[in-house]
Amino acid sequence: MTVTEAFGARLRRAMDERGPLCVGIDPHASLLAEWGLNDDVAGLERFSRTVVEAVADRVAVLKPQSAFFERFGSRGVAVLEKSVQEARAAGALVVMDAKRGDIGSTMAAYAESFLHKDAPLFSDALTVSPYLGYGSLKPAVDLARESGAGLFVLALTSNPEGAEVQHAVRGDGRSVGATMLAHLAAENAGEEPMGSFGAVVGATLGDLSSYDLGINGPLLAPGIGAQGATPADLPGVFGAAVRNVVPNVSRGVLRHGPDAVALRRAADRFAAEIRTAVTAS
Repeated sequence: MTVTEAFGARLRRAMDERGPLCVGIDPHASLLAEWGLNDDVAGLERFSRTVVEAVADRVAVLKPQSAFFERFGSRGVAVLEKSVQEARAAGALVVMDAKRGDIGSTMAAYAESFLHKDAPLFSDALTVSPYLGYGSLKPAVDLARESGAGLFVLALTSNPEGAEVQHAVRGDGRSVGATMLAHLAAENAGEEPMGSFGAVVGATLGDLSSYDLGINGPLLAPGIGAQGATPADLPGVFGAAVRNVVPNVSRGVLRHGPDAVALRRAADRFAAEIRTAVTAS
């Protein structure tokens, strides 16, 4: 296997050239209906192809949510494979939102599914859950390094239920979420221009100044748009780390479909607002 340029370097360049916007590909039943599509594989394929064709040539990152494809079985996964390949061919980086997490050989198999260069679902990065212990992610960390891919580790998520785990305080006085950030900072130490191991940190969480977000890696930030956060909120939430934030917008862009022109305009508008907010900070 040939080692490629590290994900962190590729992401930094894409963010600088295209802006940091990440658009989610979330073809859930209600959005298919809003687009006038059937809740079936044909509707799924039309939805995904339209999003990719509309924005993959202009945004830094596309983030398909694998669950919405998996629910259609093997035919849905085939659509996901094609969407990933076409998005990457158009120049977007693909973050597979699969939130995998397990131990040993099972974690290794999950990693191979999305991070092995020869895998049909190979993606530039994968979301993972560390709540079997950060060390359980080692097979994914190792394969990501080998293949030039990256990971986004769930650290401080925007869902209210996450707090009962992520804000829990360990015996050393540090919260679980802060511990995950510290692990990622260690993974990214010395990397230029940015490490490849990022955290998922919700844009809806308000002031996070009590957390050290300076992990020298990307911060995938869901919550812009439908969940209530705005681009203008980003500097207040992320502080000095805002330049490494990858804000995710899903419904805020997708609700403008199936008109490809409207999708592009929505993505361009969010990208411009995000760039303005980050530059002004």
